[in-house]
Amino acid sequence: MQLYTIETGNFKLDGGAMFGVVPKSIWNKLNPADENNLCTWALRCLLIEDGNRLILIDNGVGNKQDSKFFGHYHLTGETDINQALATHGFHSSDITDVLLTHLHFDHCGGSIKRVGDKLLPTFENAVYWSNEQHWQWATIPNDREKASFLKENILPIQESGQLQMISLPNGGLDLDGKLGSTKFSENISVRFVNGHTDKMMLPQINYKGSTIVYMADLLPSINHIPLPYVMAYDMFPITTLKEKKSFLEEAVNDDYLLYFEHDAFNECCTLEQTERGIRSKSCFKLSEF
Repeated sequence: MQLYTIETGNFKLDGGAMFGVVPKSIWNKLNPADENNLCTWALRCLLIEDGNRLILIDNGVGNKQDSKFFGHYHLTGETDINQALATHGFHSSDITDVLLTHLHFDHCGGSIKRVGDKLLPTFENAVYWSNEQHWQWATIPNDREKASFLKENILPIQESGQLQMISLPNGGLDLDGKLGSTKFSENISVRFVNGHTDKMMLPQINYKGSTIVYMADLLPSINHIPLPYVMAYDMFPITTLKEKKSFLEEAVNDDYLLYFEHDAFNECCTLEQTERGIRSKSCFKLSEF
């Protein structure tokens, strides 16, 4: 197995929204905002070469939206997924599986490309993976969240016939009533969390004798590790709080490595228990592991 960091550029989001109830006087020291209160965030995906499968986890914003849309998010860097894949010698046609943690535009926008007046799968040879509960949540969205679920990113996946669903174990719960996980491949399992959005999936990877967890939006960045740091974007913040607490305790006890999708400055970290609670221990790039 080989893992490759796939960078699809950076974008900007409101700092207050990203840090929730934490005051700007605190979070601005961690991720300084510009004059419009916007902070820079990564759009970092992960490519897993596992036997004869090339599994891409999330795929960024994409580039098919109009200038008005992109004007809200100030994208910088290489946003073309093929260019990002090419840095490691791959092409979109090589991808066998696209595992979508959830269907917010900044995680799945690269799934679909615009060709003339048609919307077609970017990864023509891949199976796209979601789960039934989240798919229903995204395609019949609530009013608060629907601006993040763009039909042009989602519906063409199903129309292409390339969509498959990952089943939730026991309706998403394990035998102890806690959030469960399900096997995706020999070396990858998928955990389910519900605070940010319904049935978001966190891939957990066995790699070189260690466990790497792709954090998606449970922990968007290293600065979201402290428990009160919960995004205002989260649909169910108290659920996020509980999920973070449970996960972090497990992660520090079992020496997990955390891989961040949105941290513009830190790609991975380990954890340690401190007097202030669980915090990051060491930060590093995946290529350094």
